[in-house]
Amino acid sequence: MAKSEGFFEQVYQVAKKIPCGRVTSYGAIAKYLGTPNSSRMVGWAMNASHNDSEVPAHRVVNRVGLLSGKHHFEGTNLMQQLLESEGVEVIENKIQDFETLFWNPIQELIR
Repeated sequence: MAKSEGFFEQVYQVAKKIPCGRVTSYGAIAKYLGTPNSSRMVGWAMNASHNDSEVPAHRVVNRVGLLSGKHHFEGTNLMQQLLESEGVEVIENKIQDFETLFWNPIQELIR
């Protein structure tokens, strides 16, 4: 458990650096952390982060821009509402202009 908790904390540190109005994917965070096959674990970390208001879990989506984690947010459309409040357009649970808004930690952060 300690290993996964350490991993979750690493995920949170990356997620906290996603700029307002930008999004990234579970896989992009996993690749940045050197564990490219752990996208699902990044998703678990995002789900477990809802008690920490400093982790912008709403900015982490699946690899094609779908709000695949939206059912883990309170309310019907909270994830979408949070994104839209940052200027991100969402139609039918999908980020519009995903490629432009995509924030790649491998390119944006220096390890």
